[in-house]
Amino acid sequence: MKIKTDNILRVLESRAPSGPDWNQVLVEILKLFDCSTGTIHFLDHGKNLLALKAQQGLPEAFLPRVSLIPIGKGMAGIAAERRQAVQVCNLQTDITGIAKPSAKETKVEGAITVPLLWNGQIFGTLGIVKKTPHEFSKEEIEALMEVGLAICNVIS
Repeated sequence: MKIKTDNILRVLESRAPSGPDWNQVLVEILKLFDCSTGTIHFLDHGKNLLALKAQQGLPEAFLPRVSLIPIGKGMAGIAAERRQAVQVCNLQTDITGIAKPSAKETKVEGAITVPLLWNGQIFGTLGIVKKTPHEFSKEEIEALMEVGLAICNVIS
């Protein structure tokens, strides 16, 4: 069964002249995937850093650590570098080194970050997290990549 991303696409299409409300876009994404926490980062091409554009559910103390992320560091940086989805079934017990140790402070578990790709070029990342351990399915990853492409169509 295909995951219906229609609500997210509608929010992206009904944007104001100044652009979409990225926090509202993220809220719709979190609802669709039954997640509690999420981030959208856009690539700052001049600095080669991922800059936080929207977030939901992150502890206030955590925000300075995720405002700017180097390519190759943490889940967002690795997803951008590899140009593919990166996931951790449980951030609280992860020993892969993909997630930064400070990710445990979020008190969430099943996490995935997908790159925002358009024509092979990286524009940023989209990360979502569940409160429980979760392995994202192929269908879920495809739907997230579809949402990512729609985001790129708005920002490119």
